[in-house]
Order: sequence, then C-alpha cells, then structure tokens
Amino acid sequence: MVKILIVEDDKDIALGLEEDLLHHGFEVETVSDGERAVSRCREHHWDLILLDLMLPKKDGFEVCKELRREGISTPIIMLTAKTHEAEKIFGLEIGADDYITKPFSPRELRARIHAVLRRTSSGESSETYRFGDFEINLDRAEVLCRGKPIDLSALEFRILTAFVRRRGRVLSREQLIDAAWGPATIVSERVVDTHILNLRKKIEEKPANPCYIRSVRGMGYRFEG
Repeated sequence: MVKILIVEDDKDIALGLEEDLLHHGFEVETVSDGERAVSRCREHHWDLILLDLMLPKKDGFEVCKELRREGISTPIIMLTAKTHEAEKIFGLEIGADDYITKPFSPRELRARIHAVLRRTSSGESSETYRFGDFEINLDRAEVLCRGKPIDLSALEFRILTAFVRRRGRVLSREQLIDAAWGPATIVSERVVDTHILNLRKKIEEKPANPCYIRSVRGMGYRFEG
C-alpha cells in the first residue's frame, strides 16, 4: 500500500485530503507543521509527501531543502495557494517533484500523485542518505565514502540504514534487532554491541570516540550525522 504523508496546517483541507486518499486505497498520516514533517520523514519511510507551502515553524521550502540536504529523496508534491511562477520554479529547483495550486480537485491531485509515483518507481530517482563523506544508496544496497565503496556485511548495512532513517533518535537494542535481524528474532544484546563496534570501525575516524553512532547509557544508541 502506498504511504503518503500530508503536511497541511488547515484542518479542513487536511481532513478532506485524508478522507479522499484513504477512500482510494492509500495509507495516510497528517502533520500540521514543518518541524514535525521533517521529524516524521526521518523516522519513517514514505512513498510520497504532500507538502503545503505556508506552514508554522518551518515553511514548505525549508522542509523540502532540509529533506534533500539530508539525502531523503521521497517524492514531494507542493500544495500552495500562491500562483507566482518564480515560487513554483524555486520549489522545483530545490527538490520538489511537482507543484499544484489551490484550489484543486481531488481527481487532479490523485492524477499527479500517480504520475509522480510512476516516474520514481521507473528508476528516475532512488532512495539515498548522506552523512559526512558517506552516501548510502538503498536501491543498490551500497555505501560509498568519497565515491569509493565501503565493505559492509548485510547486517551492518541494515543497522546503518535503521540509524540514518531515524537520525537523532535513540534506538534500543531491541529496535535494532527488529530492523536488522527481523521481528521476533532472538539475539543477545552482546551480539548487537559487537556489530555496532564493527560498524564503527568502518565508518568512524576514531571508533573509540565516535561522532556518528553515539552510545546512550541505559537506552541504546543514537545516530548523529
């Protein structure tokens, strides 16, 4: 099921979008400000983001720029009441995939959603994350440092992916087990710590004093990058 994040502070518009998209088989979540939008995009993978331009805390332009800067390549359709061509061009230049001006019909919006999803699923874009000198490409299951591949095991790659998708959040060892080994897998905490140690040796300049994968006493680990 296609998962869509709606970022809209007008409650009536948000409710209307949510009801229509749910009715047509999409999975939907709604947030009402730019800071929360960025947070949810870090925490969860979405197939598409409907992003209002005029938002509290961070506007749509700021949200789009921040997501692209962090390597989050989820397709974005901007929603706005503004009709100035310069603003439309700016939105597309900073990483939006499409732009629709209010008022619009639900049918037109769904058509644009399907068009963007077709483009992205056909290989015109890929899910990538960046931190420091590193780039992670999920489509190719590849990690590069300054353009050169880093040799990670499949478990190390899944652990690193879990971290970058939830950067800034504390992940418990149980959450890392679910992400890397799979739910209901029985793995000791010591095994998790061993894999974290090995991963640090491959991505940290000083593994004993890491700047990316930080230990949080009594809780787990937090990725900062």
